[in-house]
Amino acid sequence: MIRVLLVHETPLLRSALAAALGADPELRVEATSWREASEGDRITRADVCVVDTDTPEPGAPDRHLPLLDLGRRLRAGSTALLVLAATGRPGLVRRATEAGALGYVSKDAEPDRLAKAIRMTAEGHRYVDEALAPDFIGATTIPLTPRELHVLSLIADGCSPAEIADRLHLSRGTVRNYVAAVTRKTGARNRVDAVRVSREAGWI
Repeated sequence: MIRVLLVHETPLLRSALAAALGADPELRVEATSWREASEGDRITRADVCVVDTDTPEPGAPDRHLPLLDLGRRLRAGSTALLVLAATGRPGLVRRATEAGALGYVSKDAEPDRLAKAIRMTAEGHRYVDEALAPDFIGATTIPLTPRELHVLSLIADGCSPAEIADRLHLSRGTVRNYVAAVTRKTGARNRVDAVRVSREAGWI
């Protein structure tokens, strides 16, 4: 029996996916939210932790951090990390790679493909959905530095340049330089457009 912890922030989708996986007699599935997954030792009791990369915990100051934190906790134990990722968003694949994911499954895949990936990762084997292969190539070409991504994520959360400067202990001129660099590198018209471009790519 493979113990599976499914982490998803949308209750209806979480329940539906858990029910589909639970129909497999070899899988024992428990479903939870991001916040609940971070409590106690629930994630380290599972053999495989399945995470939807596109549903971070609401209110997180940096959408990248929940997955990274989860990955660090899993690496300390023996739980394999398997992620569900949308195609065409290489930033999500990069986040999962940095978190130490062993398996990658497209969100458009059939449930039996996910079950196969769970079995493989539970045995310590790597699984990469062929639909996500182009995203692995794109994941190596994200044009923004970690600091630029952080500034952009704060812009996406509605912070003004002055608020960003205060929060990151930077001068306002430095923040303006970061915003200009982000806008240029993403090919955006302005900072609002830069947020749109980056969200579509899955960078933030």
